[in-house]
Amino acid sequence: MSGANHPEQPPHTPTPRPGGRSARVRAEVVAATLAEVTATGYDGLTVEAVATRSGVHKATLYRRWCGVDGLVADALTASADQPWPLPDTGDLQQDLRRITHEVFSVFTDPELGPTPTALISAAQRSDAGATALRAFFATRHRQAAEVAERAVARGELPAGTDGAEVVRAATAPLYYRLFVSGEPLDARSAERAADAATLAARAGLFTPAEDATATPTAPEAGPAT
Repeated sequence: MSGANHPEQPPHTPTPRPGGRSARVRAEVVAATLAEVTATGYDGLTVEAVATRSGVHKATLYRRWCGVDGLVADALTASADQPWPLPDTGDLQQDLRRITHEVFSVFTDPELGPTPTALISAAQRSDAGATALRAFFATRHRQAAEVAERAVARGELPAGTDGAEVVRAATAPLYYRLFVSGEPLDARSAERAADAATLAARAGLFTPAEDATATPTAPEAGPAT
């Protein structure tokens, strides 16, 4: 739900044509939104401030983004569109450790961490932002699922393993500490989360469950005595 200074707007994500002025405007607006939300948080974020920082008229921002919630949502959408190089060490545990270490490194870096922290926190404050945040993580998990798919191909994991679930299991403990419990996040915690997800994946916990509704087959009757 939106805050008092942010009247609720219908979810809206602009769809500018690739390249050209529209793409440049979007890039400028996204950059300005990230800078402003980092500096002020969701409560201080305004269309007017983004307009001033980006040089894009506020009427354009209202028309294309429908207010601050649309700006936050599109900043997440733009982030999900960025390429994410994945590790390929030939070993699932090491790949997952590198992924969780990257999350740890970014969010605990004094210079890099405040922006994604502020953006995720802002997204949790509005319906449009929350929807975009779910889509962002779904996209990232699908991308990173490749590390588990390669492990299946190597015979390291059971066939049918859900790669996105493996990555979700590895990274979820980190985001829990960052955005739910507020517990400190350290490199060992990140490594431990990757190791736990690896053990669970190798045990087959991320393969489709058997049909629980199937009727068990009765054992054949033995010879009468």
